[in-house]
Amino acid sequence: MNSSWFDALLAWIGAHPVAAGAVILGVAFLDALIVVGAVVPALPLLFAVGVLVGMGEVSGPYAWACAALGAFAGDTISFWVGHRWGPQLRNHWPFRRYPQLLDRGEAVFRRNALKGILIARYAGPIRPFVPAIAGMLGMPLRRYLPISAFAAISWALLFLLPGWLLGQAYDAVAAVAGRLTMVLGLLLVVLALAWVLVLYSYRWFADHADNLLARALTWSHKHPVLGRYSIAVFDPRRRESVSLAVLAVLLLAVGWMWFVFLGVVLGHGEPLRIDLAVHELMLGLRNPLADPLMAALAALGDLQVLAPAVLLALGYLVWRRRWMAAVHWLVALAFGGVLTAWLGAMVDIPKPPAVSSGFGFPSVAVTMATITFGFFAVLIARELPGRDRIWPYLVSGIVVALIGFGRLYLGAHWLSDVIGGMLLGILWLLVLGIAYRRRVTRSFWVKPVAALFYGAFAVAALWHAPRNVDATLARFEIPLPTPSLAIDAWWSDDWRLLPARRNEFDDVQRWPLDVQIAGPLPQLQRQLEADGWQVQPQASWEQALNLLDADLPIDEQPVLPATLDTRAEDLLMLKLVPGSQRIQALRLWAAPARLQPGDVPLWIGSAQTLQHHQALGMIGLWLPLAEADASLESLAASLQGVSLRIEPRETSGIPVLRARLDDGTD
Repeated sequence: MNSSWFDALLAWIGAHPVAAGAVILGVAFLDALIVVGAVVPALPLLFAVGVLVGMGEVSGPYAWACAALGAFAGDTISFWVGHRWGPQLRNHWPFRRYPQLLDRGEAVFRRNALKGILIARYAGPIRPFVPAIAGMLGMPLRRYLPISAFAAISWALLFLLPGWLLGQAYDAVAAVAGRLTMVLGLLLVVLALAWVLVLYSYRWFADHADNLLARALTWSHKHPVLGRYSIAVFDPRRRESVSLAVLAVLLLAVGWMWFVFLGVVLGHGEPLRIDLAVHELMLGLRNPLADPLMAALAALGDLQVLAPAVLLALGYLVWRRRWMAAVHWLVALAFGGVLTAWLGAMVDIPKPPAVSSGFGFPSVAVTMATITFGFFAVLIARELPGRDRIWPYLVSGIVVALIGFGRLYLGAHWLSDVIGGMLLGILWLLVLGIAYRRRVTRSFWVKPVAALFYGAFAVAALWHAPRNVDATLARFEIPLPTPSLAIDAWWSDDWRLLPARRNEFDDVQRWPLDVQIAGPLPQLQRQLEADGWQVQPQASWEQALNLLDADLPIDEQPVLPATLDTRAEDLLMLKLVPGSQRIQALRLWAAPARLQPGDVPLWIGSAQTLQHHQALGMIGLWLPLAEADASLESLAASLQGVSLRIEPRETSGIPVLRARLDDGTD
């Protein structure tokens, strides 16, 4: 995280700490101001401020006070606006055009005034409107100010705290596993986008369904021949007519998008530019903590996960004699699978580098997950009350987004494969949805079948995904080219050709690659263990969560993994420094070269000294120290009897230890 703009920002904040507080106050003030607060992204801005606080660039109490004061001032201005204009506020723009801006906040406020003010401070969509509603409804100022002040103070701390913790742990998290934060952040963005698209698409069509139906009926009167079919579908006397109108319009829109997208993919004949860009982005974000999680998400689209849910739900429908629902769902899945397989065979596009066979355009897993969850949503949504009909579609969008993101991360598909699978799945389930809704009039109790379907999916996912992680990661491992070096040339001069530091966000002097070792790792491991070094297996999520255990002895708290070109260490060995809260660490990765003759493996890595640190008294972390000479000397002392050389690099002056585990001479 040492880009020029970030360095400039840190320098400006360090030179103008008072002005930085004014910026924090201004952001919090605008976030609380009526109307304006609806478009101010306070959460990411205050998160960034919290990171700076944790890194020591801004005083924590000062930032907290500025954020709380700004929020309190903005809330007070909004309260005054509501008190000044009262109910007439609804007659002014934008409330005259969008009355729901005030309606949602008023509903929260009327349930419980004091709790409503506190709740609204943490709820983004209604945060800038509830204070105005309190003033508009005549709440006394002496009752409003205390709860508003408490809400602003607690809100400021809560919104700063996550970034504050990350800043405290920056050296251990961002430098050791910095890509993890980026992956999780990108995943949250994708999930939020899926949620918004499903939610607002559903709401828009629901709000305009009656108008769409009226237009369809008007069109049917003008076209007596084709109109007979439209009347058969959109019969205003049937309760399903509005839903059918929505599905039909969606079918036309998605059908148009699908065929345009298919034309673009076929016309290009090779991966699109955005496919290559997303693939490179995901490849650059690979890291050992995110890999298992993403492999598990990708496995949600496997047959072993989807099949139990489908079979149990189908069994229930057959038992309840819901033949029409069962037949339509079977047709949806069977024809969808056949169509996807046919397209995969017909569309010849180069696959991602990690894919050998079985993957293509569109993504089978994404398509079948879309059809499975989408048609089940169509099946049960008609039986739910109006406001609850959206949730099966939201679940469908979230599950498909998780599967698609996991497979993009692993490099199993191009972005166009995932988008094509979603569009094809939506297109086909809309066709079947219209056919099903036209023929079914009987209602049934959806809670049992919904519990069976979603419960079976969850159980199958929890059983299958963890067991499939290693196989999935091995399946999509991209082999790196390993050119050959003459071992004698490496020993004398060519060691300088190997990377000098990790390509991460860390400081150059702190994370040099100052160790190069030729020979088998087991032999090295045995010699170091004989001198007190211990191997730490790669830290999993379960072990990483031990960082939150303040009572755990520091020698049992794990060291987080590091990555080199997205790969975790092949060997991580630790040695406790007696009488201190420090450990020495050796991290080794496979070098991008092999030594000849003999095809000798070559390893590059870093010798570090780690200091234990308690971030905010809650999270125990092993932070790398700038000085690495002691750990390098300790490593050299542990390699007695091995051919060693230590020479500095000309550019940085950092010493590099080279060792030969064979019989080479010094």
